[in-house]
Amino acid sequence: MPRILICEDDRDIARILSSYLKGEGFEAAVVEHGDAVVEAHDRLSPDIMLLDVRLPGMNGWEILERIRERASTPVIIVTALGRSEDVVRGLASGADDFVRKPFQLAEVRARIEAVLRRSHAPLEDAPLVVIDDSRKEVTIRGRLVRLSPKEYRLLALLASWRGHVFSDEEILARLWPGSTVASAEDVQKYVYLLRKKIEDDPADPRLVVTVRGFGYRLAA
Repeated sequence: MPRILICEDDRDIARILSSYLKGEGFEAAVVEHGDAVVEAHDRLSPDIMLLDVRLPGMNGWEILERIRERASTPVIIVTALGRSEDVVRGLASGADDFVRKPFQLAEVRARIEAVLRRSHAPLEDAPLVVIDDSRKEVTIRGRLVRLSPKEYRLLALLASWRGHVFSDEEILARLWPGSTVASAEDVQKYVYLLRKKIEDDPADPRLVVTVRGFGYRLAA
């Protein structure tokens, strides 16, 4: 079941959306305060987000910027703002769609399904992993994936010698040169974060593979 994170401070709207979407076969979680959204996103790894712009604490524009720094999670802006410049701002900031309040529940569901189809559509002729070093961009099966600088450097390192098994020590030396505090736990943390963004199932990784007792290799 697709996981939806509903970011909405109006409890009646959040309750109606959550109840309706669960009845349509989705898993739904609700966050009411802007300052809690990014943590909830990282913890739940939703397939899509419904994001109100006017949240208490961190507003929706700030949240969208933070999310786009760390993930390519599809985001639908749901708001009472009706100006065309707000729509342009949302789409330019990385939103995938825009729904104005008041809305019909069937419209929200249709837009969710359309965005999910676009974001998960298989591109048969697209290479599995493409790293554009000049733009610092990564695409997986034709889908743009937004990585943090450390995640990008980790993937680029693994891709620099495809099939080679990189030990924790090799990765530490390349990603944390000269550091006396970085450890194997840091390597494991960033492997985990990278897998969350590029693997279909991070619990069963097929791209960044663990070679038990030796390290990690890129299988693509």
